[in-house]
Amino acid sequence: MTNSIPVRLKSARKAAGYTQQQLGMALGMEPNTASARMNQYEKGKHTPDYQTMKRIADELGVPVAYFYSDDDLLAELICALGRLDEKEKEEILKIIISR
Repeated sequence: MTNSIPVRLKSARKAAGYTQQQLGMALGMEPNTASARMNQYEKGKHTPDYQTMKRIADELGVPVAYFYSDDDLLAELICALGRLDEKEKEEILKIIISR
C-alpha cells in the first residue's frame, strides 16, 4: 500500500492557497526551514506525527482522517462531510444507517 499522505497533503495545501513555506510558518516552523520541512512531508521522505498532522489538517480546513484513509473515494467523502455542520452530518448519518 502506498502512503497517501504526501499526495493529499500537497493537494490540500494547494487548494488552500498556501506555499510550502507559508504553511510551515503558519504551523510555527522557522521561516528558514519551513519550506524544506514541508517539502520532505510532501515527498514522503518524512511523515508528520499525528499531532503535527492534526495541526496541518486544522490549518488547511480538512479532517485529519482525510490524510489517513487508504481509499481515495472515502477520503473525498471525509472531506465533503467535514464541510458540513453538525446537523447536516447527523442527517447524512441517519440516511446511511437506514440503508
